Amino acid sequence: MPLASPYRNGVGLGADDEFSEAIKMVVHKTIQTPSDQLTQAFAAQKEAYAADPVPSFGARLNRLSRLQKAIETQEAEITAAIHADFDNRAAHETKLADVIPSLQAISHAKRHLKSWMAPRRVMTDVMFWPAKSRVVPQPRGVVGIIAPWNYPLLLAIGPLVAALAAGNRAIVKPSEYTPNFAAVLERVIADTFQKSEVAVVQGGPDVAQALTELPLDHLIFTGSTRVGRKVAQAAAKNLTPVTLELGGKSPVILDPTADLDIAIKRVVRGKMFNAGQTCIAPDYLLVPEDHLDDVVGRVLKAARKMYPEVANNGELTAIINQGHYDRLNAWVEDARAKGATVTPHADASDIQRRMPLTVVTGATDDMHIMQEEIFGPILPIVPYKDFDDALAYIRARPRPLALYWFGTHKGREGRIMSSAMAGGITINDTLLHVAQDTLPFGGVGDSGIGAYHGRYGFDTMSHLKSVFIQSRWTGADLFVPPLSGLTRRAMKIANRWARR
Repeated sequence: MPLASPYRNGVGLGADDEFSEAIKMVVHKTIQTPSDQLTQAFAAQKEAYAADPVPSFGARLNRLSRLQKAIETQEAEITAAIHADFDNRAAHETKLADVIPSLQAISHAKRHLKSWMAPRRVMTDVMFWPAKSRVVPQPRGVVGIIAPWNYPLLLAIGPLVAALAAGNRAIVKPSEYTPNFAAVLERVIADTFQKSEVAVVQGGPDVAQALTELPLDHLIFTGSTRVGRKVAQAAAKNLTPVTLELGGKSPVILDPTADLDIAIKRVVRGKMFNAGQTCIAPDYLLVPEDHLDDVVGRVLKAARKMYPEVANNGELTAIINQGHYDRLNAWVEDARAKGATVTPHADASDIQRRMPLTVVTGATDDMHIMQEEIFGPILPIVPYKDFDDALAYIRARPRPLALYWFGTHKGREGRIMSSAMAGGITINDTLLHVAQDTLPFGGVGDSGIGAYHGRYGFDTMSHLKSVFIQSRWTGADLFVPPLSGLTRRAMKIANRWARR
């Protein structure tokens, strides 16, 4: 039956008549905005969680397996989409940093899921024996995931694996800077999961803000410290717990005992991977002052060997967009104008948004490159007098997401591991602590709140519920008024025991 007729009493109506209005209503109801999709997905997931608050081991394993198969079968399309979003994303970097670690995270979770889910026996104080104590992991409910553009697959899938393993539902918001990938991810997830299990919503900052303002049961955000503060403020209105994976200026310390051939190659590799667009990329390099010139020469030589040319180099990832490319060039010019020496490793004139490694010496605190996370292939090299001087330099600044130290001196290595404050540390390499599913990944202070990966992600996305199991016979029954003499003597014994 038609919704409305274009004629009334045999007379045709105009363009602004009832029929036109009816059509407008149909179109309005048919075309959903991202906010509509978000609201519907959230409602569906809350309803599904209420109906099945603790999914079985089999259900969780099935969801992880479906996700694994989807990535495996759609790898080529995912890789092509990421390449298109960057205008050039080195294929081996997508394989190494997005596809492999995503599949590895799923496999790791599947292998250990049963033990993670099991109630955990913990010690009960001897005063309360023979009672027992347990920690029981319980799904939180609906998890929101706001993923960035720099590793669009990994930083969406990594948190999703933790959420699904813990028995949650999830809404994923990919970055608007990677629209091709976001479209593929939305289709792949829709083909793999019911909306009540996992949903992808696309859109800009307004959609991300709407997601943060929902009464979620957990929210994980990966991005800048500036935006992270806003996310935390929005989530706080609903007391939504957050995991914030932010960034900052991750330093590298070259110790006098470092093997420079090995160290420089690994620093340059870490800095240039994904064109430096990595939250844990080496941001600046601290070197002994009497090694400065030697290190600068070695860095440039290593970069020229890895990337002998910039233009048309398929193994050199492009800067994500023109805005970021212009920002990086403006920061280089700012450093140059303020007295720094700027040396690119190759010809910097390139219309393809591919940048050479640009070494900066003589950098000062009033330069942009020393005030903010660089997120690109610019490497300030800063001299230091001694180890304490280097540590003091780092401690005077916001706590970094990552810290790298190269050397063989066990005493200084021990001090780095025990006293340097950072989200994570890699010794004698860069980046690689993030690839370990047995290590928590997260920041501290300005570089983030909370951690995930492996069991740490499972625990983050779970409510670790305390359970105390009382026995039939318990000394606690003695402490009921009126207190007997025996009870009072027992209290004295308990008091002494508590002070042991």
